[in-house]
Amino acid sequence: MPSAPLTHAQIWNALDRLAARAKLTPSGLAKKAGLDPTTFNKSKRITPDGRARWPSTESVAKSLAATGVSVDAFVSLISDGGHTRSVPLIGFAEAGSGGYFDDGGFPVGKGWDEIAFPAVNDENAYALEISGESMMPAYRDGDVIVVSPATPVRRGDRVVVKTRRGEVMVKELKRQTAKSVELKSLNANHQDRTLSLDDVVWIARIVWASQ
Repeated sequence: MPSAPLTHAQIWNALDRLAARAKLTPSGLAKKAGLDPTTFNKSKRITPDGRARWPSTESVAKSLAATGVSVDAFVSLISDGGHTRSVPLIGFAEAGSGGYFDDGGFPVGKGWDEIAFPAVNDENAYALEISGESMMPAYRDGDVIVVSPATPVRRGDRVVVKTRRGEVMVKELKRQTAKSVELKSLNANHQDRTLSLDDVVWIARIVWASQ
């Protein structure tokens, strides 16, 4: 029997997996390949009138060259999935806005994008794209962190913390007691923080970073 033709979804999923292998977002892959950063955005995959828009051969070729991946390896990303899964993605700056998380720190609501990443053993895991330089040298602008709200948090873990004021921060957990949480800044230019446990909505562990 003849093999089934490639589908629009398979090609785009393979590009997402290619980006994940290179520890990049789709926009990061496009930039690394010398393309417009929006080339691989979800919004570019369907035309305004609802037709499927395929990536160009040139954009795929430049992406393979930029990541050092062969055509055969790219085909394997189409056929076997590359051992990745999709997780919800938003920008870190958006994370403090209402509607993206429930009170337990689990992703909810609309407005999330998706990105393929190496498998994480938490179906509620999500990704945040870092913006700015406030978390250097640990995380730089454009890095992506994967957060697992179901993973237990221990001293020394890098965590994402949301306060009742809507502030979202990335810190290292120094100590947690029945009344307070002590957090170490990842950037020496920023002060450590001690928060009352009553002021903390949730704490979630960072389990992967695109570095």
